[in-house]
Amino acid sequence: MAKLTYKDAGLDLDLYEQSLAGMVPFLKRTHTPRVLDGFGGFAALFSLDYNSQLFAKNYRHPVLVACNDGVGTKLKIASLMNKHDTVGIDLVAMSVNDCLCTGGEPLLFLDYLALPKDDPPLIKELIKGISAGCIDAECALVGGETAILPDFYQPGDYDMAGFCVGVVEREYIVSGRSIQVGDTVLGLASSGLHSNGYSLARKIVFDHAKLQVTDFVPELGRTIGEELLEPTRIYVRPIKNILHHYPVKKRVVRGLAHITGEGLPGNVPRVLPPGKRVFLKRGSWPMPPVFSWLQKLGDIEQAEMDTVFNCGIGFVMIVSRFFADSIQRQLQHERIPTYMIGEVREGAVGVEWVT
Repeated sequence: MAKLTYKDAGLDLDLYEQSLAGMVPFLKRTHTPRVLDGFGGFAALFSLDYNSQLFAKNYRHPVLVACNDGVGTKLKIASLMNKHDTVGIDLVAMSVNDCLCTGGEPLLFLDYLALPKDDPPLIKELIKGISAGCIDAECALVGGETAILPDFYQPGDYDMAGFCVGVVEREYIVSGRSIQVGDTVLGLASSGLHSNGYSLARKIVFDHAKLQVTDFVPELGRTIGEELLEPTRIYVRPIKNILHHYPVKKRVVRGLAHITGEGLPGNVPRVLPPGKRVFLKRGSWPMPPVFSWLQKLGDIEQAEMDTVFNCGIGFVMIVSRFFADSIQRQLQHERIPTYMIGEVREGAVGVEWVT
C-alpha cells in the first residue's frame, strides 16, 4: 500500500511555489523605498517615516487607519466570464476607499486568497489585479496569504479578502464632527455597481430574466458580463489632492463617505453628527444605465434600489458650501464626474429625499 502524501490530500507544494514565484513581480512594482524587506518573510516591514528628499514622509502625531473587505459574489461573474484580472482592483478599492473616509492615506495592502486547489495561472491573474489596484491607490502590496482548502471550496470557487493600513495626522482626521447646517453634499460618480448588490443583481439577471453573461444589452452598449465586471472606482488620488489643497484649520472638507452596501441612505448617516440631516435631491446626477436596466428587468422598488446599490454615486464629500464649486471643478479636472446632490439641514441623523 502506497504511503499517503500531502499531494494526495490535494495540496501540491511544487505548484504552491510556482504560485508564489508568479506573484513577486506584481508585488515589487508597487514598492517604494519605504518597504524594507521585499517579499518572502513571515511579515512585512514598512517605514512610516522616510527622510529621503524625494520620498520624505515625516509625521508629528500619526494615527494608523486599518480596514478590510472582500469582493463578494461579484467573483461569481468573474468565474462565469473566466476573467479574473480585474476583481483584484475591486478588492483594493473596497478597503482603500474606506481608509479615505478618515482623511487617511493608504500605505500598504495585504491579500488573502482561498482556493480549492493550487492554480498558478489563476492566482497570477488575481494578484495582477490587486497590484494594479495598489498602483492606482498609491499603496504598497507587501504580502498576504494563499490558502488551499480542497474540502472547503467547490472546484471553480475561490474567495478573496483584503486588508489596508493607512495613516493620518491626528489634527487632519476627518470625522464628520464639524459638519454644519448649510454644508454642500458632493456626489462623486461611481463606475457602475462597484462591488455591492451582486446577490440581487445576479438573481435579477440570471434567475429571473434567464440571461447569460455573453448576452449583449443595447441599453448598456456591451455584454452583461462586461458590465457587471466593471471594476470599482478608486478615489484615492483625487481625494488626497483635495485634502492636501486645503489647510485643515479651515475645515473645508467635513465628512467623507464611501457608498457601499446600504447605498446612500445607509452610508451617509455614518459620518453625520447629532442633529444634522442630509437632504438629497433625486435626479441631481445622471444614473448610469445599468441601474435603470436592472430596476426595470427585476421590477424593483425605488426604495430597494436606494438601499442595495450605489445608484451612480460611489463616494460622498460633505464640504463647506463656500468651497463646493472649487472642489467640484478640481474633481472634474481629475476626471471624476462630481455633482452637487444635496445639503445639510437640522434634523435627526439620516438621509431624506427631496425633488
